[in-house]
Amino acid sequence: MSHQITIKNEAVIKGFGLHTGNEVIMTFKPAPINHGISFKRIDLVEQPIIEASINYVSLTDRSTTLNKEGIKLQTVEHVLAAISGLEIDNILIEIDGEEPPILDGSAIQFIHCLKSAVLYRQNAFKNYFVIKKKISYEDPKTGASLKVIPANEYSISVTVDYETSVLGKQEATLSQIELFESEFADARTFCFLNELELLLKNGHIKGGDLSNAIVYVNKEVSSGELMRLSKIFKKESIEKSNNGHLNNVALRYQNEAARHKLLDVLGDLTLLGMSIKGKVIAHKPGHGPNTEFVKIMKAEIKNQIKMAPKYNPNEIPVMNIEQIMAILPHRPPFLLIDKILHLTKISVIGLKNTTINESFFNGHFPGSPVMPGVLQIEAMAQAGGILVLSSVPDPENYLTYFMKIDKIKFKHKVVPGDTLIFELELISPIRRGICHMFGRTYVGDLLVMEGEMMAKIVKKSSIEN
Repeated sequence: MSHQITIKNEAVIKGFGLHTGNEVIMTFKPAPINHGISFKRIDLVEQPIIEASINYVSLTDRSTTLNKEGIKLQTVEHVLAAISGLEIDNILIEIDGEEPPILDGSAIQFIHCLKSAVLYRQNAFKNYFVIKKKISYEDPKTGASLKVIPANEYSISVTVDYETSVLGKQEATLSQIELFESEFADARTFCFLNELELLLKNGHIKGGDLSNAIVYVNKEVSSGELMRLSKIFKKESIEKSNNGHLNNVALRYQNEAARHKLLDVLGDLTLLGMSIKGKVIAHKPGHGPNTEFVKIMKAEIKNQIKMAPKYNPNEIPVMNIEQIMAILPHRPPFLLIDKILHLTKISVIGLKNTTINESFFNGHFPGSPVMPGVLQIEAMAQAGGILVLSSVPDPENYLTYFMKIDKIKFKHKVVPGDTLIFELELISPIRRGICHMFGRTYVGDLLVMEGEMMAKIVKKSSIEN
């Protein structure tokens, strides 16, 4: 498992917003574990915070705009791509306007700024959305389609086809996220000449010039029109290059358009709020289809969280009751787990069968027996004890003690005959024998309890001495 990442120091970058034309200063600041990515509008009196979340996407016309309670932030995709490209999980971005600077139209300057702040590994694991089955979206209006399929690592493949001779069909693939900085971050935004004229006419791209975008010429253009554009953008002269774009900039890649679309996809997918383990395949992507796709993935995450672990009583458990008793010091009637179904370095799934013969049922609401909540917590903690004790070579020589219980929620009662499944995952790596876990308890597909707990293992010899 990978650790969460923030930055060690503050870093500042400034420039002009593409659409607003306003000068803006952005300050990247470190953030604590599980904070996520958020923007703080320090130009406003209340200094509201807008989280980088798909929940706040409001407009997707030529850029991605967030809007939280009427507070806007537009054109966030490039800075989000830089943050994801560096695998940063937690960061606060202070901004004194409603639009990040466009800079050179790519994400490379954001990358350089963030790296100058020094990446810092935090004592907590990343939150991953592991793709278990294909998730797809198609937009019949634009012909765009996006899908993600299971894979061990995060990768993105993009195909663009604008059915124009000047651009043609282009493809780009980011095979591993570590290559984003060197192969994709400097790919610049682009548009077609007829789109440029329409944007200018409608008062957009006030901060745009011919140094931060590639303009493809998809129509016949006269010398008079080129002269008019040169005056608008304050250039001595503008011509059409041999590659079919205005000669304001040289192409960095032959498929720079596809690479930039991949950059946009990465930035928009950041709005999911967690890292992805899967392969994304996008055809003719755009901010609208990208964000609709993220909404579908977000819904799938909620479905997966609600899904209980599947239990097959015919499968041989990882640990049976004899093996559990060889590790845990507890004994009946206070040994509250019967099997361990799954065990890794970061997670465990345990099981308890309940019957009317349990001593606590006899005294806890005898006429309508219910398993006491404190014993549900204890049972889940014993499953967690197996997880923490498995981190040492001689678990039989250690005892496990509670340090903290937090955010416990009881959803449904547990009654005689119920089979409880306990699923726990580490919130942070085990350090000095301290284990911080989040656990859920299920009966069938029903979530009956969840919460955080912290435990510490102590060597028996240290207690005896």
